[in-house]
Amino acid sequence: MDTDDLEEKKKNVSWALEDLSTFSIAELEERITALKEEIARCEALMQSKESSMAAADAVFKK
Repeated sequence: MDTDDLEEKKKNVSWALEDLSTFSIAELEERITALKEEIARCEALMQSKESSMAAADAVFKK
């Protein structure tokens, strides 16, 4: 992974530093819903990767 990759990963969380005080309740609810969906998507991908890793470990480890 080069430094450009690291810099890109840092940029991907810039939304976390937003000032939320100007958001309406409805906007905050929408944001929470979107974040929960993103968390579920990440967790599903992590589970898939863990399964792949376990399968590879079973093949390559004694």
